[in-house]
Amino acid sequence: MRVVVVGLGVQGRKRLAVAGADAVATVDPAVAGARYRSLEEVPVAAYDAALLCVPDAAKVELVRHLLERGKHVLVEKPLLTPDDGVLRDLAALAERSVAVCYTAYNHRFEPHILRMHETIAAGALGRIYLCRMSYGNGTARDVRDSPWRDAGAGVLPDLGSHLLDTVFFWFGSVGAPFRIWSADRFENRSFDHVLCGARSQPVIELEMTLVSWRNHFTADVYGERGSAHIESLCKWGPTSFIRRTRVLPSGRPPEEIVTLAQPDPTWALEYAHFKRLCATGAAGNLAMDLRLNVILGDLARQALAAGGP
Repeated sequence: MRVVVVGLGVQGRKRLAVAGADAVATVDPAVAGARYRSLEEVPVAAYDAALLCVPDAAKVELVRHLLERGKHVLVEKPLLTPDDGVLRDLAALAERSVAVCYTAYNHRFEPHILRMHETIAAGALGRIYLCRMSYGNGTARDVRDSPWRDAGAGVLPDLGSHLLDTVFFWFGSVGAPFRIWSADRFENRSFDHVLCGARSQPVIELEMTLVSWRNHFTADVYGERGSAHIESLCKWGPTSFIRRTRVLPSGRPPEEIVTLAQPDPTWALEYAHFKRLCATGAAGNLAMDLRLNVILGDLARQALAAGGP
């Protein structure tokens, strides 16, 4: 498959490295060494798909440009719009064009996130009571200094989209609305720390923050038969998966611990997944984008109403 990498920032360079010999062109209006300055300059016959690693405001029009020409698209998350109808139109366009539109949520390919999915699906924890996740880093100053990132709801769509996608990957659906519990602007114009959740079955508690200073991810899932926990991600490794079996009536549970110290495998695994979708004509994941768009849009309105203009 011949791909064009559009945008040569941090994400774009990672995508370019993974694409390897598949990459036939690069596009960036500001980066020296990019072959083209705009996607419109790339000959349509020269490529089959594009990897879009561009600012949020540019995504929808570039996706539309590609789908109208029958090109497959991998676009960095999140793909959000003020109007849900825009995503529905893109989904219809992808179907007519027989093209894959896939929004990248690479954490689905994280080894311990996959292990948690398998543990829950196997029923090993019994009925799940609570899922709590926290995703944080220390990029508040980087975001504040960015010409485009410190805007809107800030960390909520940025890291919150990953957490919500993981919730749906593990549990399929959540039967209660998500609510903002707190949203703060400690250093930035946009939110740099948010707590939210859903009083569903299971109960969901989510934290996303740019002011943790240490890059870190944790997940705790508690059920009637025990619990399972993730500490960190491969990119910040080592990362551990801890499974605890409940002791009745109470007591210290036995633990099984799997620790990995390895390079981040998710970029290559996700790219291989995208290529399989393109090769088989399978659908992309715009339906999940629409689901996330509704929830994140509602959460953003709640946060802005509570936090002022």
